Order: sequence, then structure tokens, then C-alpha cells
Amino acid sequence: MSTSPEPGQPDDRPVLEPIRVLRPRRTDALAELMKDMPPRTTGFESVVMPRRLSGEDFGVEDATQELPPVRAARLRPRPGSGLRRAAVVVAVGAAALVGFGCALLLPGRADGTAAPAPSPTPSTPSTAPAAPAPDPDPDGADTLRQGDSGPEVTDLQERLLRIPDVYANGSTDGTYDTVLTEAVARFQLWYGIRGDETGVYGDDTRRDLESRTSADG
Repeated sequence: MSTSPEPGQPDDRPVLEPIRVLRPRRTDALAELMKDMPPRTTGFESVVMPRRLSGEDFGVEDATQELPPVRAARLRPRPGSGLRRAAVVVAVGAAALVGFGCALLLPGRADGTAAPAPSPTPSTPSTAPAAPAPDPDPDGADTLRQGDSGPEVTDLQERLLRIPDVYANGSTDGTYDTVLTEAVARFQLWYGIRGDETGVYGDDTRRDLESRTSADG
């Protein structure tokens, strides 16, 4: 085993030189590859160019060439587009007819004025509404009360004179006054008549008084 020389002593061993490795460059390899490829033929051809227009020839009509017109490409209609267009036209027409019919059927005009009402014909006489029938008297059709007068009131006075202490010394002048009203109320109270108003000679009071003052009684 060799030992390292002492410091300061010369080294007698041979000097080792570095090893160099040569390899081709990438560009050289690409150049070698291109050599093996066949020559490429171009698809260009020579064309004779027109003479160059001089300053005097610029703007001459003979040198101006018109370009051929461009034909617009026709678009083929898609299948079913004709039927769809016809359906749309029919729908729009139907909507317009419906709107026109509704406008004719409206009672008023578009400007807000109402249509005039039909005037009655001269041959048809206008009849006035009948007057409402008076409400029937709850005490009966032949009811007598204060303020009435006539032979029926006289008949009432004569019948009350037959009842003891009801219409004592009463008048028979045919006038339904306050005294007669009090006598009728007294008769209703004493004999328990409740179907008529107090002091009013109604159906219930008449029926009871006539039964007590009949011709046979």
C-alpha cells in the first residue's frame, strides 16, 4: 500500500491525465438523418405575371377587372319547418279573430261611452208600477181603534153598555174617543182577552163581546 509523501517532499508518482469522451452533438445527428431522406418535390408551378402598370396606365378602365359575382348559398329548409310556420300563422289568425269578436261583443265602446239603450216603441204603453198593497192589520180586517167613526163604532158602544160597569153612561154617537178606548181596555182586562192591542177593538175582542151580547143573551 502506497503512502502519501511527507509534507515538503516531491511526489515521484506519474501524473494522471483526465479522460475525455467524445459524443456526437444533437444537431449532427439530425443532419445525418436528413441526408437519408429523399428530396421533397414542391407543388408550385411558374405563373407568368402581368406587366407592371406604369403611372400613366394607373386608373385605366382596361386594367380593371371585375370579380365574378358571389352566389348566395341556398339554405335547405329543415324537415317540418313548413308545417311549423303554417301552424304559427293559423294560431295568430285565430287569436286575431277571437280578439275582434270579443271587441264586438263588449257592451261599451273602446272610448268608454256606453251603448245607447233601446227606446221603447210607441205602440207599447208604459205601465206605472203598481202601488204596494197595505199591510194587513194584525188585529183583523174589521179592527176599530181611537179616531174611527161610523155605524160600526155605534154598534160597539151599544154592546159595551150591556156589559155591567164597563161603559156605564157611555155615549152612542159613533165616535171612537178616549172614553170608548178606556172602556174597551177595561173589557179586555176583566175578561182576559189578550189577542188584540189594549183599547183596540180587534177580532178577538169582537168575537168575545158579540158572544156575550148576542140577541138571545
